[in-house]
Amino acid sequence: MKYKTLTVALALLCFVSCKKEAAKTETETTTEPTEEVTMTMPDSATIAKAWQDYATPGEQHALMAKDNGSWTEDMTYWEHAGAEPSKMTMTAESKMIMGGKFQEMTHKGELYGMPFEGISTFGYNNAEEKYISTWIDNMSTGITVLKGTYDAPTKTYKMIGEVIDPITKKPKTSRETITIIDDNTQKLEMFDVGFDGKEFKNMEIIMKRK
Repeated sequence: MKYKTLTVALALLCFVSCKKEAAKTETETTTEPTEEVTMTMPDSATIAKAWQDYATPGEQHALMAKDNGSWTEDMTYWEHAGAEPSKMTMTAESKMIMGGKFQEMTHKGELYGMPFEGISTFGYNNAEEKYISTWIDNMSTGITVLKGTYDAPTKTYKMIGEVIDPITKKPKTSRETITIIDDNTQKLEMFDVGFDGKEFKNMEIIMKRK
């Protein structure tokens, strides 16, 4: 009983000491002066030029505009790593919108015996200096957003983002590459993350201009 009482007393002493130390630390933390960040407003000419640069399509947008027109899409997809591939054929219509600032592409086909339609937008954010794409379709309620760059030597867009897995309800990485083979042929590859946490290619689309 004596040793039990001593143990309890030591535990209480430790608890009180820790509480005092925590209170002391909290007090010291809250009393530290905070540094205020101030920003000087630019002059009106600088502001006007910044917005003009932000709103003006550039060479990146001109590159996207080369994809205007009608395309056929031969798609191969894999439900998981090592799965047998499935195939389908779609058509796509591509055009520049919003005064040449964005590319809109509508995709139509048949998936699992049901009509399929998807809409993608593609743009280049002059301020962020990155490409950005969005994707929606009639078989989900999510919006996929990817950002990336263009590698001129390989003529490849490299895009990456994060999506919510509808099964686990957790975020996972989504990645795609778009390689310009020639003026009338492109290859799109998409990469997913399996339940084992490893990346695998889940889709490949060969696009040919009609």
